[in-house]
Amino acid sequence: MQKIRDERLKMKNLQNIRTAYILQTIGILGILAYDWITKGIEGMTKNPLWFVFILTAVISAFLSLDISVAHEDSEKSPNKGLIVSLAVLVLISFCIGYLNTLGEELNLKNGFILGGVVFICGLIPILYIYYLRKKSNDEHSDEE
Repeated sequence: MQKIRDERLKMKNLQNIRTAYILQTIGILGILAYDWITKGIEGMTKNPLWFVFILTAVISAFLSLDISVAHEDSEKSPNKGLIVSLAVLVLISFCIGYLNTLGEELNLKNGFILGGVVFICGLIPILYIYYLRKKSNDEHSDEE
């Protein structure tokens, strides 16, 4: 198979891949919706398609982060963005953990665990964006 060199054909190929991805996602969501209606939320999450759907959504989000950082207009300070993002993440994690303790029974352990999980899950994309911005700034400073 030969590599495509024509820009029009590359763009058409990317559009075809996007169309196939959209149709595949609609199909997976349809199957998961059917499982949700017939078996409930627990039956839907036990379906292996649920794992495939979540995995492709996470990978797609991380791949689009690279494009978003490259498309940023101004030179953002990676360190300032990291500090602001971490502060917001700590606040959100604390609020979710605290709100989880409210209810019929004060359960600090569950609130601490939930807040910690939210923090770790938010920390990974924040560090990845920091890495991408740092790499982008290093490339721009090397060009000058």
